[in-house]
Amino acid sequence: MLKNYLKIAWRNLLSSKLFSSINVFGLSVGMTCCMLLLLYIMSEMSFDKHQEHANDLYLLRSENVQSNGDKMDNPRAPAPYAQAVKAEFPEVEQVTRLWWNFLEAKTLLKVTQPGRPEKSFYETKGISVDSTFFDVFTYQFVEGDARTSMNDPHSVVLSEDVAHKFFGKESALNQTIRIGGRSGNNEDYKVTGVFRDESARSHIDARYFMSINSGWVGDYLRQPNLDFTNNNMFYTYLRLKPGTSAEKFSNKLPSFIEKYARKDLRLAGFDKKLFLLPVKDIHLFNKIDRIVTSTTSTTYLYVLASIALFTLLIACINFMNLATARSARRAAEVGIRKVMGAGKSGLIGQFLGESMVLTFLALIVAVISVIVFLPVFNQLADKNLSISELFKPEVALAFIGLAIITGLLAGSYPAFYLSVFNPLDVIKGKFVNSVSATTLRRGLVVFQFVISIGLVVATMVIQGQIKFMQEQPLGFKKEQQIVIPLRSQEAKKAYNALRNEILQDNQVSAASGTSYYPGIINPSDMSVFLPGQSVNSDVLVKTNGVAADFMKTMDFKLAAGRMFSAEYPADTNNKIVVNEATLRKFRIPLDKAVGQKLNFNMDEKEIGSLEIVGVVKDFHFEDLHKVIEPYAFFLNNDTDFNYVIAHVNTKDLSTVLPFLETKWKSLIPEEPFSYTFLNDDFQSNYSADARTSRIINTFTVISILISCLGLFGLAAFAAQQRTKEIGVRKVLGASIPSIVALLSGDFIKLVLISILIATPLTWYVMGKWLQDFAYSIKMEWWMFIIAGVLAIVIALLTVSSQAIKAAMTNPVKSLKSE
Repeated sequence: MLKNYLKIAWRNLLSSKLFSSINVFGLSVGMTCCMLLLLYIMSEMSFDKHQEHANDLYLLRSENVQSNGDKMDNPRAPAPYAQAVKAEFPEVEQVTRLWWNFLEAKTLLKVTQPGRPEKSFYETKGISVDSTFFDVFTYQFVEGDARTSMNDPHSVVLSEDVAHKFFGKESALNQTIRIGGRSGNNEDYKVTGVFRDESARSHIDARYFMSINSGWVGDYLRQPNLDFTNNNMFYTYLRLKPGTSAEKFSNKLPSFIEKYARKDLRLAGFDKKLFLLPVKDIHLFNKIDRIVTSTTSTTYLYVLASIALFTLLIACINFMNLATARSARRAAEVGIRKVMGAGKSGLIGQFLGESMVLTFLALIVAVISVIVFLPVFNQLADKNLSISELFKPEVALAFIGLAIITGLLAGSYPAFYLSVFNPLDVIKGKFVNSVSATTLRRGLVVFQFVISIGLVVATMVIQGQIKFMQEQPLGFKKEQQIVIPLRSQEAKKAYNALRNEILQDNQVSAASGTSYYPGIINPSDMSVFLPGQSVNSDVLVKTNGVAADFMKTMDFKLAAGRMFSAEYPADTNNKIVVNEATLRKFRIPLDKAVGQKLNFNMDEKEIGSLEIVGVVKDFHFEDLHKVIEPYAFFLNNDTDFNYVIAHVNTKDLSTVLPFLETKWKSLIPEEPFSYTFLNDDFQSNYSADARTSRIINTFTVISILISCLGLFGLAAFAAQQRTKEIGVRKVLGASIPSIVALLSGDFIKLVLISILIATPLTWYVMGKWLQDFAYSIKMEWWMFIIAGVLAIVIALLTVSSQAIKAAMTNPVKSLKSE
């Protein structure tokens, strides 16, 4: 019987090549899109699942509560928390700390071997960890012993890629690397291990690990009496004993705060609450946008999942529409089978079987398409998925399950619809174009175009928001600003000489030093309060140490007072320039801001004082997802800067960059010259939004294509069904345009209904998306007009091709067709 069903299914496919091709192509495209997006989503959800102790690993995160009620999530904790938690709670099997060097995006690494030229590279993603790190997290070592690799303060563990870069095919074990910057203090470190780089699926995406007891952070940790309140800069991880209830353990954390931190917290004027965050949930914990590396928005994954589902649904709807539309051709077969004794279940099985044959044909095409288009998708989604992912058992089973669900979904209505035909009705012709079938087809077409119109509007809104973010005035000049990082103490010491040298070029109009610049992470802040008020009324203010001419180089706009300048050599670091947001937070009028004092706690007994000498207009030091918060500039006379910003007055950088590199090499010959553009650094904050835009743009086009395929098939079927009517109308004098309008009118009505339904739904959904931005565009009525007109034009072009063909057919031939 099964063999018979398969034969019939194959014959039906071959007898209707156009409809079969449309169905297979539409389903394969829908499945390809769904499979690619499914691969992406599965990749994002697999982070840290490979950890041996994944179910027992937790990050100790905190929520700082200011006296005014403001709350701030912090994934980091002060240095003493790790050992104190382990000593306090027997449920804790092991603890470890991680310090990410937020002061340096890149670190200079050098290797000097006898008789060989020195190798030096800037490396990213260097992380300092406790000696217990590899007892908590699972890494596959190809050289060295994970258990003892971090015991020595001057030890470093490399990824395979970094090891190959420095040592080629030689063993890296026990080799020596000099590590610059604050993290390494330009000291020598012994390679104690090499790990296989699987960190792409971990929230700790490291290229090398070094001991937390070395470099600047090691010096900091050796200070006596580290408190439990300030310097929240260590990611603290706990490995609980198997079987420990995380919820019950969390209930004990308030008593820990009371015992160890309450005194310091009262002095600092804020409160702290501790929480456990499962490590396997970190990558999707978008409440904090960065935990070691950037987290992923769950909303973004829901968007991708919705696009995958809708694209597949559109393809399934095409199948259902075409199958029910062609029911007249199968009705006689059903009637004969029923007269011969075929049961309803047998007919359902037959038609579902045909659907499965089509679906698995589409699956084969889809798998081939995924293999072919995966590199393109990786570029589109900024991902590094490999073809080997397809052959993992769970992925293969997911795809087979997807095909089965698709086959059942696409074939369910046609199977049940065709199987209930009454043989007598078949003979009388009552089944042809039944109201229920016609209504369903129209409803499904409306559903398809609701999705397509919604995606078109979403594309316009996202593109508009990205353009708005790119063009929005930021309060400073971001164009033609070259950022030169100072990665080592040698480079920092050469700041004055480097600045003077590069200013010799008349194409460099200004150059200045800074600890941070807009668009990158600035972890520096302090709590300040007005004189006469208690510390409980404090406000958290971002801070930045800058050279005297930095604000002029950046072209900040002055609102009151003055900026730092060489004309005021008496300025010290108790003078500050603040933004307007600081005044609003303290309710200080602009005309009374200059000379206003602000206090801060220096220690338990002494209060420090700051004086406002100037106010700059608000500027975006973070991206437009975030509201502008209080910000203060300090004058740094020590020239201990992390960056030099050079403003050039030409767009032709072909001569400026070589000049800058020459000056760099003359002063710091042992270090490679490195630079970025401030505009690019700032725009990189919107990479996730740009990725969303690219994916939605692409899949919008695909969904419209699939919808048009179904519409084309239905138009062809409608033209076939009305062949005789068209012939009669032409004999009676109907023109070709009137016949085209007749055949197109029904479909245009459906598109108009789709526009009415899609408009409020899309308005609501995209309104929610825009709420993620502190500064955003407003949705305009013309976006929906454009989407609607586009849908009508596409529908007309799709349907009219078949309508014109039918209208131009010889009426004699049309009248003979029946």
